Amino acid sequence: MATKKVAPKAEENKDALEGMNEALSRSEQFIEKNQNTLLIALAAVIVVVGGILLYNNKVVLPKEQKAAEMIFVGEQYFAADSLDKALYGDDVDYIGFEEIAKKYAATKTGKLAKAYAGLCYKEKGEYETAVSYLSKANTSSLVAGPAFVGALGDCYVELGQVQKAASCFDKAAKTDNNLLAPIYLMKAGRAYESLGQWSKALAAYETIKAQYPSSLEGSEIEKYIERAKLQK
Repeated sequence: MATKKVAPKAEENKDALEGMNEALSRSEQFIEKNQNTLLIALAAVIVVVGGILLYNNKVVLPKEQKAAEMIFVGEQYFAADSLDKALYGDDVDYIGFEEIAKKYAATKTGKLAKAYAGLCYKEKGEYETAVSYLSKANTSSLVAGPAFVGALGDCYVELGQVQKAASCFDKAAKTDNNLLAPIYLMKAGRAYESLGQWSKALAAYETIKAQYPSSLEGSEIEKYIERAKLQK
């Protein structure tokens, strides 16, 4: 009887199956040999993850809640133009934006308090101190982030650092807020004008015309566009 030939495809499948079985066997041997080490590593991961969750639930969340309660009082003082009380506290229960920013630095509310402290110093005319707070407040995660960045730009203008101011206004203008965006685009344009950077000023003005024609800034933007074109 003639010897039955095995098809090449079947040979390939057989080789693949044998290779798979060999790999599984090696894996089983590895697991069996290192079982204790693997279990210890797994336990360590569980402990770390559990520790993080516990820390967040027992430390971070209560701190965030306490900071939120504190900052609400400060916001009321700020709205009432009681800047010193907003900043330093009222000698009763409220500790002030500065202290909240230090005590709850790891929380989102702590970052907000630092930004508010910067606004207070800006309103007091202490622009360098305001910059030290606003520039380190990490406001990108805050709802009012563009307003704080714009305020930082205002401080730079007062300090004669117009290039930095223009960059801040450009950044603040990148917001979905249709009220704030044209305001900061206009400020950016005026800053670029003072720097003699007419192309950038024109770009800011034309963006107002194209995207915010119904804004207050949009109602008179043509004269700024024409002036920038003449100087370009």
